[in-house]
Amino acid sequence: MTRYKEPKYRTILEAKENELEILKEKSVNSQWKPAYHIHPQFGLINDPNGLAYFNGEFHVFYQWYPFDATHGMKHWAHVKSDNLVNWERLPVALVPVEDYESHGAYSGASLEVDGKLYMYYTGNIKYSAEERSANQCLAIMDRDGTITKYENNPLIEGVPEGYTGHVRDPKVFEKDGTYYMLLGAQKTDLTGAIIVYESENAIDWSFKGELNMNLEFPESVYMLECPDYFELDGKDVLVFSPQGLQPEGHFYHNVYNVIYVLGKLDIEGLDFKVESYEEIDNGFDFYAPQTFAGKNGERLLFAWAGSGEVEYPSDKEDWAHCLSIPRQLGIAGGKLVQKPAEELRLLRKDSESGELMLDAGSKEIENSANQYELEMYLDGGEAGRFGLELFASETEGLLIEFDSKHQTVSVNRENFDAAFGGEYGFVRSASLNSGTVKIQVFVDRSIAEVFINDGEAVFTARVFPGEGSTGIRLFSDGKISCRYNKYELAQGISI
Repeated sequence: MTRYKEPKYRTILEAKENELEILKEKSVNSQWKPAYHIHPQFGLINDPNGLAYFNGEFHVFYQWYPFDATHGMKHWAHVKSDNLVNWERLPVALVPVEDYESHGAYSGASLEVDGKLYMYYTGNIKYSAEERSANQCLAIMDRDGTITKYENNPLIEGVPEGYTGHVRDPKVFEKDGTYYMLLGAQKTDLTGAIIVYESENAIDWSFKGELNMNLEFPESVYMLECPDYFELDGKDVLVFSPQGLQPEGHFYHNVYNVIYVLGKLDIEGLDFKVESYEEIDNGFDFYAPQTFAGKNGERLLFAWAGSGEVEYPSDKEDWAHCLSIPRQLGIAGGKLVQKPAEELRLLRKDSESGELMLDAGSKEIENSANQYELEMYLDGGEAGRFGLELFASETEGLLIEFDSKHQTVSVNRENFDAAFGGEYGFVRSASLNSGTVKIQVFVDRSIAEVFINDGEAVFTARVFPGEGSTGIRLFSDGKISCRYNKYELAQGISI
């Protein structure tokens, strides 16, 4: 078959003279561009890729389409940092110009092998609007930062029998001297799966089979995407997205949703014994998370703070989305918990602390810019409903509300002039097992990441406030008290 190419599917090498500078200038003054979250200078960002602490530096690659706020020909863009907060933009790492990646360098992960960073990714192939295939490919970064595509790509050509062309997102790890590659896949009966390849040298791969899990997915699930695997605190952890999940209680209300499973992996026996599972983030804008080992071996996570098939207000400025802040993972109370990475403290500048008492109604905490970290401890007292409003003004605000009777917390982003994604609902919620209420929030112009009780619940929410919507407001229907610390945060990445 002849591969086809839609007109919008251009690479950065095909940019016209000054076109990229014009795109950059169009969005540089956006009031919504994040100050310390990794984001595109122009175009669309989605999945984080190839995350690594390598040769004394943190490297983050990400899916990027330069020319518009749409999903076109995907490149791997590249930033690096020596401290997880100050990011340097580097030249584009992967430009999809080879036949084996004719419709984009899709997502993947990295692994250090023999002192070099092996970056595995999917070469996307399309024969028509409906027919496609996939190749698994390799690029190698030397210790001097030079990135070269492997001369004998693809490592794995096409897909195994029994699966459609939707096979992608390699996650590679080493166990007992053997390398394993997990891939998200769709079977020919249009159900989802995770498949496994193995290798003795991280180059030559053979198909091992399909991973079995004692986990029943509903018939609506048609693809398992973006697999990630790691060991943590004596547990094996598998993270992936079962595309097609339907809403269930507090869970699965987004276009695509992400779950984690805790248990025991027998990779030789192709079996993952699931002990528990849950949605990993309770918010609106969280997808394709990827984890890696940090400087001291801690398990860190970045995710795409965005969503497919939803129009965002920044689209009209020809840029879209950002990544989450780096989060450190742990296991507590039988759950996977996420906390802001410790290095984020380096962003703190001016700070203020205070204590507030409220009988009922609301009180303001002075704030003039949406670029801060807020730590707050709340004693709900006799109140039935109480909480916090961010990005607050007379007409706008992001509500974080606690319900004492039902022991739940909810986040509501309906009250914005530039509200979006309403077809998937404006409210997300979670159950709480503790009466204690600790809130830690990172606000960065058009995103809030909310951590409740040290990761018992986590909400990622993109919001697009008006210029005057910068207030912080405490509210309650009864007597409550709170103490708080607020930190102004520095610029971490160029606009």
